[in-house]
Amino acid sequence: MAIAYSFVRTRPFRVEVEGPSMAPTLLVGDFALAVRPGRLRRGDVVVVEHPSRPGFEMVKRITGAEGDLTPDGRILGRDEWWVEGDNPAESTDSRHFGPVRSDLVRAKVLLVYWPPSRRSLL
Repeated sequence: MAIAYSFVRTRPFRVEVEGPSMAPTLLVGDFALAVRPGRLRRGDVVVVEHPSRPGFEMVKRITGAEGDLTPDGRILGRDEWWVEGDNPAESTDSRHFGPVRSDLVRAKVLLVYWPPSRRSLL
């Protein structure tokens, strides 16, 4: 019963990495497990919907939270997050489209499970 409740509550799903923006943390072809986001904090790897491309989801790292100063001099407000890829040269992220609202954060990535040689917690 507890396992079923946990499954329904967190709604786990698979994420397939398709681009190099999160290298070396996540590589093209990695499969990761993500869950519905609970409490978010700086450093979390999340699935976010692109603010100007509805339905297009990306994996990024939260690098700024409420009250933080963004690189363009703006202070992040309540329910705003600054997200960046770990590979800045290959990432389209908040440096291009600005902060993302909490409602665009779709999931929190917990672990890489495939390929077996790359299994790791994030």
